[in-house]
Amino acid sequence: MLKKILPILLAVTVLLEACTPQAAPTMAPVDVQNTAVAAAWAIVTMTQGAIPTNTPVPPTETPSPTPLPTFTAPPAVIPTLDPLLLAPTAAPTAGPSDPNNCVKALNVAEAGPTKNVRIENTTGSQVNLSLTLYTPNLFGQCGSLGYVIKKGEKRKITIPAGYWYAYSWVLDPPSTGEVSFYIGPSKTQDLLRLIIKPDIIAWVGP
Repeated sequence: MLKKILPILLAVTVLLEACTPQAAPTMAPVDVQNTAVAAAWAIVTMTQGAIPTNTPVPPTETPSPTPLPTFTAPPAVIPTLDPLLLAPTAAPTAGPSDPNNCVKALNVAEAGPTKNVRIENTTGSQVNLSLTLYTPNLFGQCGSLGYVIKKGEKRKITIPAGYWYAYSWVLDPPSTGEVSFYIGPSKTQDLLRLIIKPDIIAWVGP
């Protein structure tokens, strides 16, 4: 800055000396020098005033954390279910005292006249046999009878007339057989046969 001011001061000093009339009382060299310095400082002051001042930059605001929106859960809605429609209950089955209830042991003594039937086990194992008079006969009786027939055994039994269902299960190897047959109320004593085979029962009769 001083290097720039000194040429200005020297120029002002030369100008003052050239413009001063010779007849006027001369200023002391020291006064001329001081006047030139004062003028130079005035020019510098004016120049500095023309320079725009640096406007301080306002501090930037530190962003504050924005609070997250609170989540309010909607009220839980419990779906309503349609009322259950219960299926109509089945009609009560016949009780033991009902004559139409055939899920019971057969009362042979009250089932009327009987017929002879020969059971023949032709399988290679013991057989369990179930005979069921599955509907009331002429004497109002029905029910089941059970037998264990040994291997190769032929057994004669007596059963009343009516509509029968026979079911067998062979123990070794396991197998089953079934057959339905009818025994009439006639008094003839024809030989009636149930022949048990591994997977079938053969009925021999009228």
